[in-house]
Amino acid sequence: MRVKTVKVSDKGQISLPVEVREEAGINKGDELLLISEGKKIFIEPVLKTSKKVKDDFSDLLKLSEKSISRAWSNADEIWGEYMK
Repeated sequence: MRVKTVKVSDKGQISLPVEVREEAGINKGDELLLISEGKKIFIEPVLKTSKKVKDDFSDLLKLSEKSISRAWSNADEIWGEYMK
């Protein structure tokens, strides 16, 4: 874990230290997701969040496919039609 102090400009802007950007894989032009809860703020690159969500849902998709396979004797045919 890295702890850094940054100052907020009069426009409400902050500058992320180089070491923090490098460790988080943040580059110029990247979009960041900002989540606030009370006085806490969480910042993460959007691409990393998208990948996590996709990874989280991959298990759900596999489970759905298994459930459908059990429900339909011809699951491949129906699933193929559904996914078009």
